[in-house]
Amino acid sequence: MKIGSKEHKELFCRSFIESHLEYEPAHLPWPTLDSVTLESLRNIPFWREALNTEQEAGVMVNAFAATISDPLLKDAIALQGMEEVRHGRLMKFLIDRYDIQISPPPAPVLPSNIKTAFLDFGFGECLDSFLAFGLFGLARRHVNYIPEALFDIFDKVLDEEARHIMFFINWVTYLQIQEGKSNWLRGINALIHYSRALKDKITAFSGSNEEQQEGFTATGASNFIDNLTPELLLSTCLKENSRRLGVFDKELLQPQLVPNLAKMALATLRLLPRRQSRSLAQLSEP
Repeated sequence: MKIGSKEHKELFCRSFIESHLEYEPAHLPWPTLDSVTLESLRNIPFWREALNTEQEAGVMVNAFAATISDPLLKDAIALQGMEEVRHGRLMKFLIDRYDIQISPPPAPVLPSNIKTAFLDFGFGECLDSFLAFGLFGLARRHVNYIPEALFDIFDKVLDEEARHIMFFINWVTYLQIQEGKSNWLRGINALIHYSRALKDKITAFSGSNEEQQEGFTATGASNFIDNLTPELLLSTCLKENSRRLGVFDKELLQPQLVPNLAKMALATLRLLPRRQSRSLAQLSEP
């Protein structure tokens, strides 16, 4: 199969559409939590940012889908929009069910350039998901106060995020080949969007105390995972990323930049003189 061909488009669209799961957040088996677990869950600081991100994503992706003329691509992107909206409902249901106190996030606002926003969002998801896969794997093994039933629910969400980034990286490559962009130009374009996505993440965590959401960051994770070192985080992210993306058709492209950068960083850390590893919490201390 030639990347950028009609066959490629058929494969990444059909794979995405046919792997969609039907469920409604309110009907999932949400566990009853004891007071200690509830307090710990409420103290995790990322709920407002998570809800805001998912609600904005749903509105933006649906708006972008409406601009697509190709029927198959339109169906696939509209399906992603529906799943993003459902993620927002899931976050809202969790927050309400467990009485997690947050201030209401702002109403979603459509960006002026919807295609650029979708591209930035897609590359941002590649960045976020790589970290989220690893943090989730670590939390599932080390955070004993969260019941397995709750992990099962979010495992479903992360599987959907894996589908989203697989669809995106194949779609954007297909699109750029159709537009006649060369390999080096596609690489530069990806770096630009990754840079903007990273800048957006930094901005999201640099506002008021409530807006400084540590929950999506490695240092925030160190608050509930003891002795979380950079080596452990990177190695787990790489392992979990390979596991989640390894289930997809081998002819499909996978996001490569973030995992390759993580591999280089991990190799560098392992080449440094032997020393007692400092945790991420210690590294963040002034």
